[in-house]
Amino acid sequence: MVVQYIMLLLGLISLNCHEASRNKDHNFSRQTEISPMGLPIYTGADQTDLYIPLTKGARVGLLVNQTSITAGKHLVDVLMENNIQVAKIFAPEHGFRGEADAGAGIEDDKDKATGIPIVSIYGKKKAPDSIDLAGIDVVIFDVQDVGVRFYTYLSTLKYLMEACAVHGKSLLVLDRPNPNGHYIDGPVLKPQFTSFVGVIPIPIVHGMTLGELAWMMNSEGMLIDGIKCRLKVIPCKNYNHKLPYSLPVKPSPNLPNQLSIALYPSLCLFEGTNFSIGRGTNKQFQIYGSPLAIKGDYYFVPEPVPGAMSPFLQGKKCRGYDLSDRKVDKIRQEKRVNLSYLIQAYRDYPKKSEFFLKNNFIDKLMGTDSFRLQVIAGKSEEDIRATWQEDLDKFKVIRKKYLLYPE
Repeated sequence: MVVQYIMLLLGLISLNCHEASRNKDHNFSRQTEISPMGLPIYTGADQTDLYIPLTKGARVGLLVNQTSITAGKHLVDVLMENNIQVAKIFAPEHGFRGEADAGAGIEDDKDKATGIPIVSIYGKKKAPDSIDLAGIDVVIFDVQDVGVRFYTYLSTLKYLMEACAVHGKSLLVLDRPNPNGHYIDGPVLKPQFTSFVGVIPIPIVHGMTLGELAWMMNSEGMLIDGIKCRLKVIPCKNYNHKLPYSLPVKPSPNLPNQLSIALYPSLCLFEGTNFSIGRGTNKQFQIYGSPLAIKGDYYFVPEPVPGAMSPFLQGKKCRGYDLSDRKVDKIRQEKRVNLSYLIQAYRDYPKKSEFFLKNNFIDKLMGTDSFRLQVIAGKSEEDIRATWQEDLDKFKVIRKKYLLYPE
């Protein structure tokens, strides 16, 4: 029986999606998203009738976190209520419950509610090994993404796909909408700048869901040595890439609301500089500033808080700007990574040789060293953008082949 279920996991599901749009504010909502046509948006996890039959009789491993919910319940609970044998949980960055600091190691544990073993795949190892996967027939991946290359759940998905391919396990991806899925922007990653914050050659904002990216990585030979994973994707229903989508819960500790998610592609670039983007405050990814900055009308001091117990520039008074009054809809209309924040901050910075971090982490975030050199050389935002266009156009051709939803 198990073999039959595994074979069912081969291939991809396609579906017709409907055009939709809606209004939203900065806060997360646990209500089901509804389009103006009255059609609810269903995530992959919401469609239990499509994946519960595929896992009956199989031993299941889960790569999940606090975003893995459906109808107000965690996927673990939903599967167990349907008598699915959940053998193991794999915990990504921030942990199974989504409470760990960014970059903090995650320890192996047991889920207190169910007793299911939890295996960390963030820290010493980035993917399950043969021992972790022993006795597992199917691995289910269900994690909310925000559509940005350096948001590391994409990296975790790639490493999981490779582990499943190497060890002969099937992978079932329950897809979720991309809140930044309405545009594509930024330089395409150069191979020499591959790291955990950039594992495949895509732009900073790629306009794809993790389900679409899984299909692309598998088909385009992006997995290690070109190996293939036995992959099935359960797509979202009634979703399209133009549709604004309000997440039901925080995707990670330092993205507290919809505005932070919209600003994340632009403000995260400051993590390659001597500026804080608000970790250790209640306005993460909505403010930026530095102790040495000489311009800006907003002041803040990063302090230890849950999710950022040792924030960058802890205890230091930072001067900069507060973007928390910006409107999400206006940012969506811009459809671009806003470079002006960083470029102007560099021009105003009194010690330019100390603006970028010495480890050149900005190059890993951007996927190239060209941007850093262009900023130092005084290039304008439009001049910098022009150098991305050829690679962006090539990426868009590849991307189009793997879209599960209308644009």
